[in-house]
Amino acid sequence: MHPIEMVDLKRQYAKIKTEVDTGLQEVLNTASFIGGKAVTEFAAQLASYLNISHVVPCANGTDALQIAMMALDLQPGDEVITPSFTYVATTEVIALLRLQPVFVEVDPKTFCIDPAAIEKAITPKTKAIVPVHLYGQPAPMEEILAIAKKYNLYVIEDNAQAIGADYTFSDGRIAKTGTLGTIGCTSFFPSKNLGCYGDGGAIFTNDETLANRLKMIANHGQSKRYYHDLVGCNSRLDTMQAVVLLAKLKRLDEYNNARRKAADYYDQAFKNEPAITTPFRANYGKHVFHQYTLLLEGVDRDGLNAYLAEQKIPSMIYYPVPAHRQQMFAAFGGNKFTLETTDWLTERVISLPIHTELDQDQLEYITKHVLTYIQENKKA
Repeated sequence: MHPIEMVDLKRQYAKIKTEVDTGLQEVLNTASFIGGKAVTEFAAQLASYLNISHVVPCANGTDALQIAMMALDLQPGDEVITPSFTYVATTEVIALLRLQPVFVEVDPKTFCIDPAAIEKAITPKTKAIVPVHLYGQPAPMEEILAIAKKYNLYVIEDNAQAIGADYTFSDGRIAKTGTLGTIGCTSFFPSKNLGCYGDGGAIFTNDETLANRLKMIANHGQSKRYYHDLVGCNSRLDTMQAVVLLAKLKRLDEYNNARRKAADYYDQAFKNEPAITTPFRANYGKHVFHQYTLLLEGVDRDGLNAYLAEQKIPSMIYYPVPAHRQQMFAAFGGNKFTLETTDWLTERVISLPIHTELDQDQLEYITKHVLTYIQENKKA
């Protein structure tokens, strides 16, 4: 049996090695390391895949969120509603720009932001909502967009964990996550469903004026070299990373289907164990399983984590400390938020390996040991 990894990038690379190596060698031969043709090609192909008008590549997913908020001209003190149950990058950029994060609850089934909690949190200072498509599960965007329209708010989608996921509206229309709000943001960190071999990110919009601002801000605020009209930053996707992403983009649906197949196996293996709640699959969204996250009840989650490590099975806790309890948000009143569902989830979730290369032997080994531990260590 192959060693089990949370994400097996070595085996994935082996399948695309020739294509990636050829592309990287071409970049080396031309020495077009910044702004090469692969970057332009990737942006165009990703826009076509997502069926969106504009894709602006950038250096990473955190930059994508920051640039989005800068392009919307949000001002210090403006309130931005966001879940606390997410990776800190989502909320970090809010604080970085001296905006006010307003942390709200998530749905305990989907792990995504709760629309009812959003509406309760809106004040005259609220300017934007940042829903997160957590673990690859689309957030309930139709409800979120209706709230945003009602209160005239921007919607910035954090799509770092759900690239390629479909969202189905009540009228039957289907669109990709990241293309539904005012702006969508994603990360191409290597472990993502669409990942490069370093850092990378992108921003999506259908608004041409907004797209031009995004491009300018990502390039020192300039539309013409050495003429700077906006305060910007330096955030570029380099050509070598674009080469890798071009090779993977054409396989993204295949990759996501492989993750779903592994998730189906896990679901079946755990269906009769009452201590385990397997990931919820909302009928409006097509989960892409960036993570396969169990919700445990009556089980020592940390004990299971340690036991699996002893069996050479990696597992992760995403996330042990929610954003509102992080020290970095103390100055923003993080400790004033009471989020019982979020706190409850952080004590009970654990994520198992899921990636494109998981095979039958590995899945059998993982599920056998998860069930063995739980059946032998259930709390009375």
